[in-house]
Amino acid sequence: MKPVINMLSTADKVSGQGVGAAYLEQVALVKERLKDKYTVTVNAHGYADITHYHTINPTFYLRAKFARGRTKNVGYVHFLPETVQDSLQMPGFAKNVFYKYMLSFYRSMDRLVVVNPYFIERLAAYGVKEDRVTYIPNFVSEEQFYKVSPQEKAALRKQYGIKEDAFVVLGVGQMQTRKGIFDFFDITESRPDITFVWAGGFSFGKMTAGYEQIRKRLEHKPENLVLPGIVDRSKMNEVYNLADVMFLPSFEELFPMSVLESMNCRLPILLRDIDLYKNILFDYYQKATDVQGFTDIIDRLKSDPAFYEKAADDAWRGHVFYSKDHVASMWEELYDDVLRSCNRE
Repeated sequence: MKPVINMLSTADKVSGQGVGAAYLEQVALVKERLKDKYTVTVNAHGYADITHYHTINPTFYLRAKFARGRTKNVGYVHFLPETVQDSLQMPGFAKNVFYKYMLSFYRSMDRLVVVNPYFIERLAAYGVKEDRVTYIPNFVSEEQFYKVSPQEKAALRKQYGIKEDAFVVLGVGQMQTRKGIFDFFDITESRPDITFVWAGGFSFGKMTAGYEQIRKRLEHKPENLVLPGIVDRSKMNEVYNLADVMFLPSFEELFPMSVLESMNCRLPILLRDIDLYKNILFDYYQKATDVQGFTDIIDRLKSDPAFYEKAADDAWRGHVFYSKDHVASMWEELYDDVLRSCNRE
């Protein structure tokens, strides 16, 4: 009988989250590539050799505690206190309780997986031994995210009310302070000759950091800003193919799924120059630190065809680096090692 891996998650219950997209991609990848070695179940109640927690629900926390010794618990680290700080608005006391709970959940796992090696060191600072943490990058399906033909692109722009000859800059993610949304708005207003699209909204409603300020800013939305709102994942390939550039000015991230999805579509990528990206995105993206720097690069992408093509090629190299085979082998190695640790005990 094949060993059983039970995936536990509620990440797909809230629309417009990268965590949900990462969960769906990882489960599909493991089901496809490791099916000859493992039986993979999702939110099952029965016995499993490995229980893989994708979210930190209190019910999962209790389950992990009670199941210790009968299964090996693997936890996915999608956020830390510092990455939540600028995402949600909560009273100070509530934040402290939530942060303590989050870290307690992580410490209760036998193994942790991070999508950015930068967070191995951060977890160590919270008392998690480095040998219990494994880096495995996110992955995006080529079947779901891909570049369409020029004819299909023109049809999509007509469908979304965007001019066929427009230069389109796309932002993707929840509308919140951490995402650098105000820089995105400032650049939109300063470049009326360019069409800007932000795909995403307030996934957590009024708890979203910057909710009131963002709402007030949108009351005077410029004509060159298109807001499709929270887009179902099944429609996101259309949205990427509307664009000429993917621009995400986030101040804090782990490994944005939107970057990988854009790479699949061969879109040049423009991001804020932050340490989090250095060991995962290498030279696959364009970077700047402020509004002026972002604006200069967008202007050059629009006016310099050679620069644009090189930026698109760089993004495609990133797509090739994060191949399905490579990431699947990393998951296989992790699960095999977890099983071996079971047998040693």
